[in-house]
Amino acid sequence: MSSRGIKDGFLSGLSERQCMVLRAVVTAYVAQAAPASSATVSHLLPVPLSSASIRNTMADLAALGLIEKPHASAGRIPTDGGLRIFVEQLLGPQPLADFDRRSLSQECEELSGEGMTRWVSQLLSERTHQLGFVVTPRVERVPMRHLSFVRVARDKLLAVLVPEAGPIQQREIEDLGSGDQAELDAVAARLNERLPGHTLGDMRRLLEGELSDLRSEARGIYTRTAELGLQAFAATPSAGGDLVITTRSALLNQPEFNDPGRARAIFEAVETNRRLLEVIGRVLESPRDEVRVSLGEDLDELGLRHCAMVAISYGARPVPEGSEVGAGSGDQPLGVLGVIGPNRMDYGRVIPLVHYCSHLVTEKLLP
Repeated sequence: MSSRGIKDGFLSGLSERQCMVLRAVVTAYVAQAAPASSATVSHLLPVPLSSASIRNTMADLAALGLIEKPHASAGRIPTDGGLRIFVEQLLGPQPLADFDRRSLSQECEELSGEGMTRWVSQLLSERTHQLGFVVTPRVERVPMRHLSFVRVARDKLLAVLVPEAGPIQQREIEDLGSGDQAELDAVAARLNERLPGHTLGDMRRLLEGELSDLRSEARGIYTRTAELGLQAFAATPSAGGDLVITTRSALLNQPEFNDPGRARAIFEAVETNRRLLEVIGRVLESPRDEVRVSLGEDLDELGLRHCAMVAISYGARPVPEGSEVGAGSGDQPLGVLGVIGPNRMDYGRVIPLVHYCSHLVTEKLLP
């Protein structure tokens, strides 16, 4: 049975005692990286239970597929289904401490663009002891700041786009001309009057409408502005976000990665990152401002069955009151950030940290 099926089928039938014991098993497993015995569980319960009651409850949870015995040890560890129930139903809200919020805000005050994404990746790795990552913004979704044209050949222009975040974009445009740099500067100036804060898609829609109106008139600077602008702002399907990972050393400190096979699997997933980016991209389908936890079968295609990914999108601009989400390009997230590591993860610390980092990046990219 899938972990989703376990969650949907059994949670409503769990007793308060079963919930307490499951929470204690997960807590012990996260802390000790070892199966939890009934004696260990007894120390973590909010109310006292006899050893026999704990063993019976653990047997019930095992029968439901929520905990398992990994080997001959008497202890138990949570299954993927048990971890999913813990994260989604038993963990509860875990806000980041005010001190951590203040210190993180101060650390990133002077950062911007690429420096911000690298800082967040490093921070997530160091503070969670997992593999912190950031998927940089897709150029189609990033608000632009400035545009310029440079004649590089008789039949070619170079359009230079400066986004609010991420690397500068350079695009070659076919355009026949000579000695027309002054006019190109005038065209860029007209476009720059409207460009700041708008995405490439925003500008295409604007210019397509204007060009339709202008084609019935004599060709002039306005028509050329619309035509060159449409070429400069053309969609580029291949311009996806890059995966930024600044360090891997923190992850190697986890006891799970004493097994070279497990370490190799996660690093291979990172190196062949197109498939990893596809899995991470599913986070963009999650509700806005929601941390998504993927584990077990969610990561099977990457060979990371015993790992977990905690991720959230960032950079979605606020939707005006009365508007529907998805009605315009402004509400689309720019990218994704999060951590990947063993499923024995301290979700109570990781989830609020990932959530707050999304808030910081969004504030920095969309002031």
